[in-house]
Amino acid sequence: MMLSSKLIPRTIANIATRAYSVEGNRNYDIVVVGGGIVGTASAREILLRHPALRIAIVEKEPKLAFHQSGHNSGVIHAGIYYKPGSLKAKLCVEGLHLSYKYFDEKNVPYKKVGKLIVATNAVEVERLNDLYQRSLANNVPDVRMVDETKIKEIEPYCRGLKAIWSPHTGIVDWGLVTQYYSRDFKAAGGDVYVNFKVSKFTEAPDNLDYPIAVRSEKGDEIRARNILTCGGLQSDKLAEMTGCPSVPKIVPFRGEYLLLNADKCHMVRGNIYPVPDPRFPFLGVHFTPRMDGSVWLGPNAVLAFRREGYKWSDINLPELIDALRFPGLIKMASKFIGAGMMEIARSALIPLQVRELQKFIPDIHEYDVARGPAGVRAQALDNDGNLVDDFVFDHGKGNSALSKNILHCRNAPSPGATSSLSIAKMIADKIEQEFHIGK
Repeated sequence: MMLSSKLIPRTIANIATRAYSVEGNRNYDIVVVGGGIVGTASAREILLRHPALRIAIVEKEPKLAFHQSGHNSGVIHAGIYYKPGSLKAKLCVEGLHLSYKYFDEKNVPYKKVGKLIVATNAVEVERLNDLYQRSLANNVPDVRMVDETKIKEIEPYCRGLKAIWSPHTGIVDWGLVTQYYSRDFKAAGGDVYVNFKVSKFTEAPDNLDYPIAVRSEKGDEIRARNILTCGGLQSDKLAEMTGCPSVPKIVPFRGEYLLLNADKCHMVRGNIYPVPDPRFPFLGVHFTPRMDGSVWLGPNAVLAFRREGYKWSDINLPELIDALRFPGLIKMASKFIGAGMMEIARSALIPLQVRELQKFIPDIHEYDVARGPAGVRAQALDNDGNLVDDFVFDHGKGNSALSKNILHCRNAPSPGATSSLSIAKMIADKIEQEFHIGK
């Protein structure tokens, strides 16, 4: 098996979890709202380019990377799936190279375990050939097509007719990576405020240099010349605070994983993925080794009953009603009602999930798995029920500071973690242009 790794003992802990008190000089050139991986990477990139600026990150949770950035499969993607020439394809491949370079420079633990995308029937083989051509067009490094014999060499317990082998796909703890970004940011002079849930933005006419007041639910306030929001699951709500439309709407979809029993983890060396079915919006179940040696199986995709709902029992009625009344979700659900019901059934019945996994590794049985963790994906939808698959930036209307001086990143689509450093470069370019920084 083509396998290389960079596994270094963790040497830092509890990075960027300390809450700074909101006192002293509370005026900032830029405030970044949202301490996920995209917001933190962007704040870091802007400050490294412009070290004289005063920049702060505000995060509503007690630590950074609390939601999507810390609740994902931990895969370092290579850029196989995305439309050639698209921004997603460019940023993912660039992000892959930037990520590995950063990990090596900072001694961030990772493993380059590779990925097989496996076709199990003739229809999937045809789709796989198209996907392979796409990966070549995207300049995915060292990707190649392999036959059944090579599949067995790479993954001895896996069966399939043909597969795409991506040796540079890896795994990492993206939550930990976010903390490393934060360490760089603070070392460069940036401030991080946690437990700071933004309740509103208001104009501060008494301070023309810092015309925007950012207020938290607890009543704390900081002043800003410019603001960037990277709110993830709350991105549309943050945009609405400054007069932006409610669409694209964020609809939360929960992905639930199973855990492979420890005595069976040797059966999975690297990532094993299905061939995507173009009829459906989500990828399907797959096998993902983790940095701690465990193996995650899944995920499914079901509507979450609150924006940060990691269990069926996590319910927020206003948020749920808001989602269910949204025309885009209604139209999407009507298009995929059969697939949606099957996802719900797989959530309730482990054997149905295992049956999907057995297409690739037949020796995995129901008694070999247990229920595992879950993540929530901030899926942006338009009014017609289409998944918004591109970046969306927005300003409020009018000429006030709340319009001109606030830029909302309303959608940073998957693979946002892999692409975080390349996305940060793009956002920093946009910030310089929008807010005339460095000119």
